[in-house]
Amino acid sequence: MFTQLNNLSIFSFKYLAKYIVVAIFSVFIIACEQKQQTAPPAPPAVSTYKVSMDKVGNYREFVARTVASKKADLTARVEGELIERLFKEGSVVKKEQVLLKIDPKTYITALESAKADLASKVAGAEGAARDLKRGKEVAGQGYISQSDLDKLTTKDSQAQAAVNVAQAALEQAELNLSYTTIKAPFTGHIGKANFSVGNIVGPNSGALAALTATDPMYVSFGVEESEFISYIQDKRANNEIADELDISLRLPNNTIYAEKGKIVFADTKIEQGMGNVELRAIFDNPNDIILPGLFVTLVAESKDKNSMALIPQAAVQENQQGKFVLIVDSDNKVAQRIVTLGRRINAMWLVESGLEEHERVIIEGLQKVRNGIEVAPVDKRVNALTGVISDYLTE
Repeated sequence: MFTQLNNLSIFSFKYLAKYIVVAIFSVFIIACEQKQQTAPPAPPAVSTYKVSMDKVGNYREFVARTVASKKADLTARVEGELIERLFKEGSVVKKEQVLLKIDPKTYITALESAKADLASKVAGAEGAARDLKRGKEVAGQGYISQSDLDKLTTKDSQAQAAVNVAQAALEQAELNLSYTTIKAPFTGHIGKANFSVGNIVGPNSGALAALTATDPMYVSFGVEESEFISYIQDKRANNEIADELDISLRLPNNTIYAEKGKIVFADTKIEQGMGNVELRAIFDNPNDIILPGLFVTLVAESKDKNSMALIPQAAVQENQQGKFVLIVDSDNKVAQRIVTLGRRINAMWLVESGLEEHERVIIEGLQKVRNGIEVAPVDKRVNALTGVISDYLTE
């Protein structure tokens, strides 16, 4: 009996110990799970950009068109066969370079004839002058009448006039011969040839080719009459429109032209039906990047500039309240900030109000955050021209 009780006590003790171990293990597991469930998640990482300031002036954009500063249609002034073309179509030619030649044979013959005619007229004038001189000598002695002397005087005058006519004919013949050689009136780009060698050309043939000067290049644009009048009233005292503005050009491929321009002309009349005043700016074009006839954007910015914030376009969002950005404050908390934007400058937005220098705006990871949460910001840099985002350690 005692042995049975003893065995039962041992069994109960083992069962109780096992139960206690399982209970302690369960409590440990539950405690770990509760600890894991209550541990806060790590703040999401976002890329930020420190707001920079730049000097920016009042700004306007105008639709404009490029115009060659010089243009000439090369035409034939005399008629004849085109015997030489001495240029490559589309190339640059220099001032006074020979471009085309017309057969000069007819005009050489005419020149020789004019020379001979002039020599004949000179000889006749010299004879008439001698006759008049002798007539005057003997007229006082009564050997010839006054009537005969008058005839000698008339003949001398007619002979001299004939010399003048022959001289003019000679000069015209020389000029016509020079017209058989067509030269470039200025340095520029020569277009396509409209006639081939062997064609008969003349004054009524039209342009043989067109020559344009592209350096410098004109850019023509229109300004509303009310705006132009207000500008003149405010600024006429300086009498220098160009000196008050920075003039630049945005090309059709959306790049900014390297050379700065200057306004050189304002029309003296209003375009009928348009209400615009035509203005013209001039740009150096040493590399022939600008071609005549391009539609471009002329950018006029005042030289009196103010410091304004610039932020990447990637940071800007929009809702019913308007455009806004998300900033990261000193506690690494996200805050929404409504901003007033100005113009775009390459990959950046100009901020007129709503941001201060050195504030951090979120440019990557916007989809992971919301107003008021804590984040892990990483400052990045942005290429202001292309908008490419990179680390500060990246070369």
